[in-house]
Amino acid sequence: MTIRILPAVGDPDAARTVSALLSQLPDAEPAPAVADSTALVDALAAAAQGAGAQAPAGPAAAVEALPEVVLVHERIGPTPALELIREVALRFPAVGVVLITADAGPALFSAAMDAGARGIVGLPLGYDELAARVQAAAQWSAGVRVHLGGNPDAAPGPSGTLVTVTGAKGGVGTTVTAVHLALAARAAGRSVALVDLDLQSGDVASYLDVQFRRSVVDLAGISDISVRVLQDAVHDHHTGLGLLLAPEEGERGEEVDDRAARQIIGALRSRYEVVLVDCGSQMQSANAAAVELADVALLVTTPDVVAVRAAKRQVRLWDRLQIRKAEETTTVVNRLTRNTEIQPPLVAKATGTQVARTHVPAAFKELQPCVDAGRMQDLDGRSTVKQALWALAGELGLVDAPAARQGRGSHRARPSLTGRRRKAIAAGAAPGSGTGPGPAPGAVPGSAAGSGSRFGARRGPAAAAGGPGPFDPAGPYEEG
Repeated sequence: MTIRILPAVGDPDAARTVSALLSQLPDAEPAPAVADSTALVDALAAAAQGAGAQAPAGPAAAVEALPEVVLVHERIGPTPALELIREVALRFPAVGVVLITADAGPALFSAAMDAGARGIVGLPLGYDELAARVQAAAQWSAGVRVHLGGNPDAAPGPSGTLVTVTGAKGGVGTTVTAVHLALAARAAGRSVALVDLDLQSGDVASYLDVQFRRSVVDLAGISDISVRVLQDAVHDHHTGLGLLLAPEEGERGEEVDDRAARQIIGALRSRYEVVLVDCGSQMQSANAAAVELADVALLVTTPDVVAVRAAKRQVRLWDRLQIRKAEETTTVVNRLTRNTEIQPPLVAKATGTQVARTHVPAAFKELQPCVDAGRMQDLDGRSTVKQALWALAGELGLVDAPAARQGRGSHRARPSLTGRRRKAIAAGAAPGSGTGPGPAPGAVPGSAAGSGSRFGARRGPAAAAGGPGPFDPAGPYEEG
């Protein structure tokens, strides 16, 4: 969101200082400073009247034409600063006013709030404090304009989508899932932050080959996270992702509590369209707060008894602590094969959660070179694992549908071959014939008779009738 700022500073030297600092703010559009209170009120009135006369929307257009933030210096004159703030707040209620003053004591702060100010910046001016006050006033202004009808598409406060990825237990593929969901969203053109809140054993840096100095711990002790502080802590990866990593010393993870996590996530959501959080498998106050705030909470499990029991324990833990209800959680089944006895419907029944329609196949050989090299971003687009995870990103709304299918199609469209089906193809049987080894009558060995697909028609009556095959995510997998 572009923040339009109108400074009202009478002193020329102070005006130059304010203008220089405002020019450094990201997404800011500062106007030339006005010299007195009369000029400020006239400029605001002219902007509102001009837009209202030209646009058929009337008052809505007038509200939208006003700057989001007005800075008022304590020595503005001729009208005293507090009276000027009160007048602006009454006549232009969608404008956030910030007072610049040398006296930032509680008495003046209370008087400024009573007059209608949205914040105070102390003199001498500092970039971090000014940026924080301007952003807070701009977010408040955006919220007011939504209610006044000036910009119905604007969302007050944090607007980025927050997705958390939690493992039922260690080793189920939580970090790989989080990394590829983030890469898929970034490939779709969205600004993405990937946060590693597995504070004791986070591996996002290892999977993306990152050497880093700063981590999420560096933001834990900061009461008001400014834009510059956030930029210093976030690592800009060459893929376009913004990475906020777990500390290298795991014991420092205790410094990040739930309050710090909420503040960090709020700051990221105001800067990025998508925020992906790898919560690991151990619940602490920080990642519990992230799960509670999440728009989408994913729980990753593998289709085995131990992992499904762990997923059930995790869901019950969230429910007891009132972090998240089971029906508001989406379970992702990883490393699924058709020979697996535990199928997604059974996982849904056991955990009481929703199960994602897209399942991830068991194909670690595709991942191993990239995992060993620490370059998960280099995974081949033909990988069935990558196709499935990017299709999952499309299912979650992180990417558009076409972007979710890379290479030759998603995992749902092109399942991997496992078990008896692979043996049948190796022996020369037509995969869709439902017969044992050996070519079908009238068929060329090694080919699928009457099928245009590379691997032949899927087995079973549903596939023969044109319906979903055994890899259809809507139902359990069936062995032919």
